[in-house]
Amino acid sequence: MSTRHPIALTIAGSDSSGGAGIQADLKTFAAHQIYGASVLVALTAQNTKGVSAIHAVPAAFVAQQMDAVFEDLDVEAVKIGMLATAELIETVAAGLKRHKARNIVLDPVMIAASGARLLENEAVAAIRRHLFPLASLITPNLPEAAALLGTSVAETEDAVERQADALAALGASNVLIKGGHGGGDSSSDLLLLAGGSRQRFAAPRLTTRNTHGTGCTLSSAIASGLAKGLSLPEAVGHAKTYISAAIAAADEVPVGHGHGPVHHFHHWWDRQDGRQP
Repeated sequence: MSTRHPIALTIAGSDSSGGAGIQADLKTFAAHQIYGASVLVALTAQNTKGVSAIHAVPAAFVAQQMDAVFEDLDVEAVKIGMLATAELIETVAAGLKRHKARNIVLDPVMIAASGARLLENEAVAAIRRHLFPLASLITPNLPEAAALLGTSVAETEDAVERQADALAALGASNVLIKGGHGGGDSSSDLLLLAGGSRQRFAAPRLTTRNTHGTGCTLSSAIASGLAKGLSLPEAVGHAKTYISAAIAAADEVPVGHGHGPVHHFHHWWDRQDGRQP
């Protein structure tokens, strides 16, 4: 008897080194037993040390990819990552509306872990205007939340809560501000739900430079939970547990000479020899 697996779609850029972007999203889907489909909106020449070039995919071809996926596959969740330009943002938004996409997790990727800018300045307003109203959840980190609001990075829990409220006022239904860029012994993420209720998800802050693709992985894990029918708080909670374990195991699979990736398959690989237990 065949077993049906939920389907999730990632709409994002490619990371040629495999640690972030489309590649991280598909690995995360697979780790959660989700069938992953993809729409590429940009190519990057990238490794663990940085991004050396970005090539945006023509908007018309992005629309064709979206049509091909949605016309054939029963997509139950969508993760959106790097979109690069305002034109691509508008194209993706139009495709999501055209196909009545559901369970949309928007990770407003702006700057890579290496510091390279991945989004044109004028595209920030396009994200707010075209994608906020469609997203079930937006997942900015602290610098991204500040950039979306045109303000300074929040340094206190009260400031994070105010920024979450401000993002909701701009049209975001639910907001998860990630605290990985903050200080202290704990990494705390704030979930603001429609209606105003708040919930925090905390984990011990881990010491490692191998955090490449952390944001992509977390948002894809949340989309995986939504595709399985979990509530939003449940999906966020499961995703927080998953990413924390993936970061904790990152040093055990060293990749590259810069900011290496998290270990997406930490649950499946034997940490001594790489074999599945």
